[in-house]
Amino acid sequence: MDFGWLKRMMPRGLYGRAALILLVPIVTLQLVVSSAILQRYFEEVAGQMSHALALDLALVLDQIDTGGPADAIAGALEINITRGLSPPFADNRVFYDLTGIEAIRVLRRDLPTLLAVDLHSDWRQPVVVLDSVDGPVGLSMQRQRMSASNPHQLLVLMLSTGVLMTYVAYLFLRNQLRPIKRLARAAEAFGKGRMLDYSPGGATEVRSAGRAFLDMRSRIEGMLEQRTLMLSGVSHDLRTPLTRLKLGLSILDQNAEVEALTRDVEEMEGLLTTFLDFARGEALDDPERVDPVDLGAHLVADAVRAGGAVTLAASARGTTAMLRPQAVRRCVSNLISNSLRYGTRARLTVALTERAVRFTVEDDGPGIAPHQREEALKPFARLDEARNQNNGGGVGLGLAIARDIAQRHGGSLSLGDSDDMGGLRVDVVLPR
Repeated sequence: MDFGWLKRMMPRGLYGRAALILLVPIVTLQLVVSSAILQRYFEEVAGQMSHALALDLALVLDQIDTGGPADAIAGALEINITRGLSPPFADNRVFYDLTGIEAIRVLRRDLPTLLAVDLHSDWRQPVVVLDSVDGPVGLSMQRQRMSASNPHQLLVLMLSTGVLMTYVAYLFLRNQLRPIKRLARAAEAFGKGRMLDYSPGGATEVRSAGRAFLDMRSRIEGMLEQRTLMLSGVSHDLRTPLTRLKLGLSILDQNAEVEALTRDVEEMEGLLTTFLDFARGEALDDPERVDPVDLGAHLVADAVRAGGAVTLAASARGTTAMLRPQAVRRCVSNLISNSLRYGTRARLTVALTERAVRFTVEDDGPGIAPHQREEALKPFARLDEARNQNNGGGVGLGLAIARDIAQRHGGSLSLGDSDDMGGLRVDVVLPR
């Protein structure tokens, strides 16, 4: 049996599910208890009272039929007699008068000459119409003699008590779930490269999870810092011997062999610069309010000044988002450089949605085959067809740096095909 529809109807949030777990047993218990109590109340209490009233009414009717002191007996029984009633006669009650159903049933069972029971005209003074030897006669009495007064009080009491206890449980539940939400916000912020102040709180299990998160965050920060320092240190220390090599080669007589060695040294300097860029990808700047369209326009202008054929497609400026401008600049500029290295034209598209910012870089180059795209995103990966060292001096870190920055932002980077330019399409989606 398929219960997928039930799963789709269930609340998604922790508050909703916890409230559902809390309310379903309470409501079910109240319904079961209420139905049992009310059934006994309707069938037994109202039935017994109506049966006792039927005996009194039969006595008064008998005195009317036999010519006895009916008025005196009716007065002693607190029953009013109304003579000379004219038809039609029909049972009458309000729809919510549930005890009236049982009262009418018992009165009709015990009073063979009953013509009608009017419970609607006067709630406090119902009228029972009986057929006597003198014609139809109406006998009225207090409603308390037919059924217990205010039968709805039980429902009102149970409902008000249930609402009150549900509110108290909600307050307690909110205090218990608040530490979980704080932990979720801290973890989400850390996934986006942000640091939020967080101290474990709440129940013992939540405190344990919070302390585990803090330990994990400290270890990850230490590893990232160690990795950054190592890459920066190695790249920086290698610059000294490279500088000496350049100086030594510059004072030698220039020939083909010396020129070849000079090109090798310059290539090594380019590699070190790329390594430093990769290391700086771990050290993101602080987020601030920036205009993504304005940032993209500056990147395109820089590429055009460097001789690249780059165009910008974006909406109007003025909409801001919380981004790390230096990291985003490094990410998108790497993508533009890659596009110009393997193609002749490139285009940057900046699109803003309610929850994200999308930077799309397209070119007219050879692109990357679908089965090679995951490999192309790995550090130091160089594809034979397009990403090789003879085609621009790359070392396979451009896409890796861009994806690393996007992920540290809490976003994503994906590769595809450009529909109109025919080359590679790179989409960087960052949360606002």
